[in-house]
Amino acid sequence: MGERIKKLKKIRIHREGTTELFYSAVLIAAIATALWHAFDSIIPCVVVTAVLTTAWLMALNFYRCPIRYFNGDTERTVVAPADGRVVVIEETDENEYFHGKRLMVSIFMSPLNVHANWFPVDGHVKFVKHFNGNYHKAWLPKASEENEHADIMITTPEGEDILVRQIAGAMARRIVTYAKPEEDCYIDQHMGFIKLGSRVDVFLPLNSKVCVTMDQPTTGDQTVIAKLK
Repeated sequence: MGERIKKLKKIRIHREGTTELFYSAVLIAAIATALWHAFDSIIPCVVVTAVLTTAWLMALNFYRCPIRYFNGDTERTVVAPADGRVVVIEETDENEYFHGKRLMVSIFMSPLNVHANWFPVDGHVKFVKHFNGNYHKAWLPKASEENEHADIMITTPEGEDILVRQIAGAMARRIVTYAKPEEDCYIDQHMGFIKLGSRVDVFLPLNSKVCVTMDQPTTGDQTVIAKLK
């Protein structure tokens, strides 16, 4: 597809979390100040502030936005769209778009993982569709079809259609998709973001060579999960 275009911004905290982190920090400071003046002892202020600061640091970890570039050959390469671990590798009937069997690789993201999503292949975005649904635990098989999700269909330079599905989980209640229909996309670009625990499914041709194993940890935009034939 020619020279790959890198569009990542030089940021360390994802833009989806900057507003929430700022206002929560202001709130913690206000609470600490109020407790400082309300009690003669400093202990209530220290204890409450410590608890709130720990929660804030966990949120800060959640909204990390690492700057990553894939150094290998991207031709016919499928990289992990998310940090997490592989929870599904199986043939499945995909009747919504392909009307036949596909090879599905699913990656589950815990609340401790980076929740930015990357495009798994170079290609052209055919369409983006969002579906409302339930909020089953993201690692359950029925979550792929019944949970709220967003479908992104990508056509590779070789003409293969790859379906990527962002899935909301029991805790995740917001799916953000940056992919736009009729635009080119590239490995290294952010495809979207899912808040809290969630999952990403990748539907591949049956003759794809899987390069990961069950329960294997993945690093978004770095781990090669499959090779297209």
